[in-house]
Amino acid sequence: SLDVANNQLRELPAALADCPRLKEANFRGNQLKDKRLEKMVNGCQTKAILEYLRAGGRGKGKAENAREEARKKKREKQQKKDGGDAEQDELEEASKLLVKVLHISENPAPLVVKASPGVKDVRPFIVCCVLKGVNLKPGNALKRFLTAQTKLHEDICERRTAATIATHDLRLIKGPLLYDVRPPEELQITPLGRREIKAKDLLRQLQLEAEEQRKQKKRQNVSGLHRYLQLLDGKDNYPCLVDAEGAVISFPPITNSEKTKVRKDTRDLFLEVTSDSSLQICKDVMDTLILKIAELNRSTLENKEESGSDNESDALCGPVDLDQNTQPRNVPLALEQVRVVDTDGNLRVLYPSKTDLTAVSSLLTVIR
Repeated sequence: SLDVANNQLRELPAALADCPRLKEANFRGNQLKDKRLEKMVNGCQTKAILEYLRAGGRGKGKAENAREEARKKKREKQQKKDGGDAEQDELEEASKLLVKVLHISENPAPLVVKASPGVKDVRPFIVCCVLKGVNLKPGNALKRFLTAQTKLHEDICERRTAATIATHDLRLIKGPLLYDVRPPEELQITPLGRREIKAKDLLRQLQLEAEEQRKQKKRQNVSGLHRYLQLLDGKDNYPCLVDAEGAVISFPPITNSEKTKVRKDTRDLFLEVTSDSSLQICKDVMDTLILKIAELNRSTLENKEESGSDNESDALCGPVDLDQNTQPRNVPLALEQVRVVDTDGNLRVLYPSKTDLTAVSSLLTVIR
């Protein structure tokens, strides 16, 4: 069944006629361009509407109808040929994109992030969730994952000025987590591909690197990932995400930690999006990130690349010694809630909530 009533649809795609299992459809309340079709959706059965779409609507020629009829016969022939295997193939294909959403309830989520009062004046908004069942081992899967994250930073995150994404290996995280602020001279982190360093010294290094890069390329403005360094200018405290052992695993919008970096053998992810603009931006970015990971997971399963053909371990680090006997699993992604509370235990953010689930589901529908 399909219910898209009372929306702003102007047309109905003819491809709906290629959905043999669609038995009930509700298109009422949409101002369609095809007035005849608009009358049909208000008074005709689904089968009649689909037949109208299959014929291409009013004004289509015989040639178009003939092509539709040929496609219909081809589908029926293929279905008879496949027999009972067709349904199994369909289930296997769907499993490549399926995302199970767990813990959509009012009960406490498995992983909790406590937000200190100080973050309100520095970087107040954070959204987190857990995504289980990713497959980064085959071929260039990890490299594609990191490249996609970089593109999201450039596009929807507006070069990290609107929001910043951080991805972590869940098994390397010790909860509960604390979203906190610390003075630049006290905040210490082991950035990806670097040794442990104080935040103020790290920013100084990155600024020198950015200036050197600008001179080498003979540009007026700083380019590349160093554009976001000015976001912390004038801040007395810097934001950070700290695990139960006191280690800083994220320093937004600058870097993640070497301790929880994503590798080729990572199966479960802890996803984090922070912003100083709005909570909704964080949710929008998280929705898009989940969609992108689902797409990458599908591509990895379909391409069936050999494990270990790409030695990429992360954007800044070298090869990692992995267990080559681990075989990729064709299992659905599983999305788990993460609860963000203040230090008094009052709920600030729960993602995905039932409302957020609607947005995530609509995104995933696009790629099915």
